[in-house]
Amino acid sequence: MSLTSGLTKLFNNRLFIFSFFILLPAITTYRQYHTGASHNNYLIFIYTYFHANEHLSLFARYPEYLDMNHYGPLFSLIIAPFAQLPEFIGMFFWELANSLFLYYAIRSLPMKDTKVNAVYWIIAHELLTALFACQINPSITAIIVLSYTLIDKKQNFWAACLIMLGTFIKLYGIVGLAFFFFVEGKPKFIAYCIFWALLFLVLPMPFYGQEYILSQYKEWYLSLSAKQLENATLVSWQDISIMGIFRRVSGNANIPNLPFLITGVILFCLPYLRIKQYKSPDFRLMYLASTLIFTVIFSNSSESPTYILAFTGVAIWFVLQKKPVQPIVIALFVFAILLTTLAPSDFYPRYIREHYIMRYSLKALPCVLIWLFITYQMVFKQFDLKTTSA
Repeated sequence: MSLTSGLTKLFNNRLFIFSFFILLPAITTYRQYHTGASHNNYLIFIYTYFHANEHLSLFARYPEYLDMNHYGPLFSLIIAPFAQLPEFIGMFFWELANSLFLYYAIRSLPMKDTKVNAVYWIIAHELLTALFACQINPSITAIIVLSYTLIDKKQNFWAACLIMLGTFIKLYGIVGLAFFFFVEGKPKFIAYCIFWALLFLVLPMPFYGQEYILSQYKEWYLSLSAKQLENATLVSWQDISIMGIFRRVSGNANIPNLPFLITGVILFCLPYLRIKQYKSPDFRLMYLASTLIFTVIFSNSSESPTYILAFTGVAIWFVLQKKPVQPIVIALFVFAILLTTLAPSDFYPRYIREHYIMRYSLKALPCVLIWLFITYQMVFKQFDLKTTSA
């Protein structure tokens, strides 16, 4: 067996990939826990549970945590099991849960094993970035992907569950409704969404009290509104979006989001007009890729760890391309690897990272270009209408 064939076999070995997805959270937990404030996000998360128990604000700025919580009241229940454990152990299992949930979601994609395996490796570095931040973004990515695959499998009850779960955690989950047009039995699906929305709305109330939880929903809304204004500046570490690029390159922090959002929604919805293409698995998967990228590049709350969503979309888009792969596709993909995935790493000198890539939100640029190309493909390309994706 040659070295090349041996490596190919190894990197397509599902047990090896699974082990790698366990190794990543082990690395990030050890490093972040032993570098002081680097696991600050995890402390913010577990203290939402303790603050809820004491009926304290979930969204106040507590000086000891250097930042604020922006996840919904339901999150205080989700984080509860991890908060019961010793800090290091709880943090490891939190990271592990995020990593393996995403692993499971990608495995559910209706594609050949080799393509699924390629997605795993393409997103690996971006997953590492997300895990270093201890955030829930890998799980939000998993929720969106599984929302799609469950709808594809006609398991609408559970798809609705995940969409509403993601919505009540971080709002991003609501984009799972982008797959509504692929749903069979739409009235039932709407009823399922209403059922799960009501359930997740009231679920924290038996634990913390109705009045307290309702007050926290109000505070959640106010905190997210304030965050939008705070992010739309020229100096924040967020706003890594198409709006952020324009604001920061022009030096005008007052450029509004609305014109970009209106244009983005119109472009996003154009492929819905191609109803006959709904039968194509590749067309539907392209909509999944488009949704994952759209969610990030049109949000001024996007920061570097959020790009696990967008880059999962990039990976799905890339493996769907028919051979021979067009040069423009290869160029865009390499550009995304170099600028999006490697942006926060030591691949670039710190001066370049801080004074150019972060300052001008350039991490978003390849994903913006790829999303525009995806939209072009979905509007004009004739997709194979066979029943299974290659």
